[in-house]
Formats: sequence, structure tokens, C-alpha cells
Amino acid sequence: MPAADSPTVRQRRLRVELRRARDEAAFTQEQVAENLDWSLSKVIRIESGAVNISTTDLKAILSLYGIDSDRIEELVQLAKAARERTWWSGYRRVLPPQYYDLIGYESAAHIIRQYENLIMPGLLQTQEYAQEYIASDLPPDKAADLDALVEVRMRRQDILDGEGAPTLFFVLDESVVRRQIGGARVMRDQLRHLVELANRPNITIEVVPFSAGANPGRSFTILEFSSAEDDDVLHLESPGFMRVTRDLQDAVVTYRERFERLREVSLRPEGSAVLLTQLADSL
Repeated sequence: MPAADSPTVRQRRLRVELRRARDEAAFTQEQVAENLDWSLSKVIRIESGAVNISTTDLKAILSLYGIDSDRIEELVQLAKAARERTWWSGYRRVLPPQYYDLIGYESAAHIIRQYENLIMPGLLQTQEYAQEYIASDLPPDKAADLDALVEVRMRRQDILDGEGAPTLFFVLDESVVRRQIGGARVMRDQLRHLVELANRPNITIEVVPFSAGANPGRSFTILEFSSAEDDDVLHLESPGFMRVTRDLQDAVVTYRERFERLREVSLRPEGSAVLLTQLADSL
């Protein structure tokens, strides 16, 4: 069951507010740094969300922008909420920053759309499938992190259940459901798990068949939020590459259109369930 909000979303909201306040006050980042005797890199890191801002620094920068005391207090409380610990805070050591952010956005999303062309989406993986795939992708010096990474993947799936669970749409390339990860038994269980999940009212799973021809080569996820003040988030992923695009809404629109085109050439939910069942029975 997802939270109505998350520290990641609050941090993003604070970052947007700080940038808006600076623009309205007609300050450049260089002028902010000069007035507060900060380095320019500090201002850039604060606005990008790369670091949390202290209460003292937040009050200083908002006072510079001429923000009234009531609004300053609201943003101070928002900043404190953005620093709250979450279950995934305990795994920060083993998680790449972009993956860490993705979990935060997932936990607060209202609608999730994901296209995957290589492996099962993490939110749909069985534990054995996850263990096999993560182990195959870990460098030798990170082998000790395997159990923790599998735990994270399983705990991410808590958002699928309960009141307030998001609506999820998954489009999978046929290669995803045919590629055996972990051998026949693991893959059979994984395919049957997909069929079970697809029966839930909030989850739609569709497969794009090989016969559909060329399709986008990069996996991506679009996350939407219930609050109108939170823009959609685009997560792009391919081997060795992961990026969370938070501020380029034109890119979000482009990928949403791409997602709908993929759905148009998919087998649709019913045909996809038939294919998944046939593949599972053949293993």
C-alpha cells in the first residue's frame, strides 16, 4: 500500500519551490551564492536536490528572496518532512542514487506505466527470479549485497496491495516472457505469478508480440501522482544506464504517447494471459 506522499516527493516539491522563489526574486544562482557567502556549487546542489538543506540555510535563502515568515515556516516543515526516514533509508548503502529515488517516487505514485524489453519489471518479479537476475548482474565485489538487494525488490512490491494501491499498467516485450531466468521451474513460477497478478483490478499486463515489429529499445517507467502540484516523473533504464527525469515534461509526454502506441500493438490483457499460460505450461 503506497503512502499518500513520500520524502522523495516532498524533497522534489521543496526544490521546485526554491527555484520558483529565486526566479520571482530575480536572483541568479551566482547572486545567491555571493549574498549568502556560499559556494556556487552549494546553491546548485540544493536546487537540484542532490543534498538536503538545513533549516538554518533554508531560512537564510528564503529571507534573501523576501519570503514572508508564515511561508518560510511552511517550507521549513516541508524540508523536515523531506528528511524523514523510510524503510528504504536503511538500504541507501547498497542502492544507486537513481534507484533510491525511484523507490521514493513509486511509494507515492497514483498511476504507474512501465514498458520493459529485457527482464521482468521489479514490481512483478518472484523472489527466486529476482535472486537469479540480481546475482547475474552483480560484480564480484558487490556479491555480499545480494540478499539486501533482493529484500529491497520484494519490499517494493508492498505498494501493489491494500487500499490506496496505485493503478499499474505493464507492457512487456515478448522476449521478456520467453527469456528463461533461473531455469524452467523458476520461469514457470514467474509466468504463473504474472497471470495471477493480472487478475487484480488495479494491474494490467500486456505483451507486445514479436510480430509487432520494431519497438523502443529502452525500458521506461512513467509515474503520476494524485496531487496536481506534483509533475509526472520519467524513469529511463537500459543496461548500465539509469536516469530519473523529473523536470522535462515534454519528455514525459513523448514517452506516454510511446507507451500508448505499444499498447495498441500488444496482445491486450486477454491475449497476453493466454500466451503467458501457454508458455508456463510448456516449461
